[in-house]
Amino acid sequence: MTQPTNTFDSYDANGIREDLENVIYDISPESTPFYSACSKGSAKNTLHEWQTDALRASAANAHIEGDDTAAEARTATTRLGNYTQIFKNAVSVPDTDEGLDKAGRAKEMAYQVLKVAKEQKLDIEKALFLNNARAAGNSTTARELAGVPAWLTTNTVFESTDGADPTGDGTDARSDDSTPVAFSQARFDTAMQSIWEAGGKPDTVYLSPFQMNLALGFTGNNNQRSTVQAGDEKVVKSLDVYVTPWGTVEFMPSRENRARDVFIMQDDMWGIAVLRGTKNKELAKTGDSTKRQVVTELTLVSKNEKASGAVFDNTVA
Repeated sequence: MTQPTNTFDSYDANGIREDLENVIYDISPESTPFYSACSKGSAKNTLHEWQTDALRASAANAHIEGDDTAAEARTATTRLGNYTQIFKNAVSVPDTDEGLDKAGRAKEMAYQVLKVAKEQKLDIEKALFLNNARAAGNSTTARELAGVPAWLTTNTVFESTDGADPTGDGTDARSDDSTPVAFSQARFDTAMQSIWEAGGKPDTVYLSPFQMNLALGFTGNNNQRSTVQAGDEKVVKSLDVYVTPWGTVEFMPSRENRARDVFIMQDDMWGIAVLRGTKNKELAKTGDSTKRQVVTELTLVSKNEKASGAVFDNTVA
């Protein structure tokens, strides 16, 4: 079939209106499971502090009738602290935008500010998992919070050829990395047992998709993974639960922690102290544009690192 001579088709026409959907599709990952799981509290200073304590080890305890009682030596609590970190992003949009008719959003500023807020939340999640020591900052250097690896020292499993635990008070990072080995059930169970012996009750394991696939293959008489389902006619939520002699944990895939690190956490032993909650503020006008900033200031609180642990130095391929 051929087109009849002198047919005026759509390729010849001018003035055809564009066909652009009034929707913007974005599937970028925005989940922050650890940040969301942490309890939220208030900070009143850029250095937020708290205290931890521990019981002495058990000992023989038998006494003679009528014997005089002597006081035991006691130890003081441990005082810890972390610095608040400022997370800040800004958007500048020319005022010409006010007169434009755009697809997918009414106002460019509102759309961009919402996008920036989601991106900043991802930055916070990454900072919480970062192997970074706290920094007090000064007039030329930004304050930085100490991430999870800078606190974990009691229940860590890693290859000892190079890596070493930090002090455990946030003042230094763990030295990494050793030559990686495959994440295994044996390494995981070793960390779980250590946490149990220290008194912890971990409930969530944060790990990369690669390590998650290995974890789903864990087997054994003492370790069984079951599927728990809860829902109604409209919603069904499936949850992978791993049962060990040392506790029951949920595997939570995470995009913001390093693929070679697996964190075994008691979520209620971690918190976020907020000095300034996330706010969207308009900045001073300096020309024919509008500026707004999204700012958050907070820090990580390691209520007691003995309740959690990690398996480091895992291969990622």
